[in-house]
Amino acid sequence: MDCRPRSEICPTTAVRSAKIVIAGGFGVGKTTFVASVSEVPTLHMDEPITQASDGVDDLAGAPQKSTTTVGIDFGRIHINDELALYLFGTPGQTRFRPLWKNLTEGALGALVLADSRNLDASHEHLALLEEHGTPYAVALNRFADAPEYPRQEIRQALDLAPETPLTECDARVGSSGYQALISLVAYLADRHHRNLERRP
Repeated sequence: MDCRPRSEICPTTAVRSAKIVIAGGFGVGKTTFVASVSEVPTLHMDEPITQASDGVDDLAGAPQKSTTTVGIDFGRIHINDELALYLFGTPGQTRFRPLWKNLTEGALGALVLADSRNLDASHEHLALLEEHGTPYAVALNRFADAPEYPRQEIRQALDLAPETPLTECDARVGSSGYQALISLVAYLADRHHRNLERRP
C-alpha cells in the first residue's frame, strides 16, 4: 500500500487523467522511458533473464540485457496543471500478448517505441492497437549504433497512416520523452476535435 499523501500521487490541481500505454518490442527502452519521464517513483515488475527463456525470447537485439519486464512499468506525468497521464509500460515479448490486451483496455492512446535496428519487432504491437481501435503515435528511440533512414521509409516500413505521428526520442532523457508524449497528446486532442465536428 502506498502511504504517501494523495497530493503526491495525484496533485489536487489535476482534474483530468488519462491512461497511456507505452508499447514496443523487447529491449526497445520502455522501462527506461517510463522511469525517465515519471514524476513519481516508478513501479517496475522486472525479473532476471534466465536460461529458461532460451528458444522462447529473441534476445538478439539486446544481448547485454539481464532483466525483463514480466508485468508492467507504471509512472505518472503531468502534461499541464490539469491533465495527468498514467503511463503503463508493457512487456515486450510476444508470450505476454494477453497482458498487452489487458493493458490496452481503457487506454486513451498509446506511444509505441520503435528501434530502427529492428522495425519488424513493432508490427505485432501496432497490429494489436489497430485491432483494439486504440490511437497511437510512434517514437523512434535513438540508439548509438542504430542506422539512419529517411522518415518516409520508416513510415512505409511500419505501414503508418499519413496522420499517425512519427517522432524521435532518447528514452534516457526525460525532456525528450516528454516531447514524444506531447506529440501523442496533441494527436489525440486533434482526433477528438475532428470527431466532434463530424457529429450532426
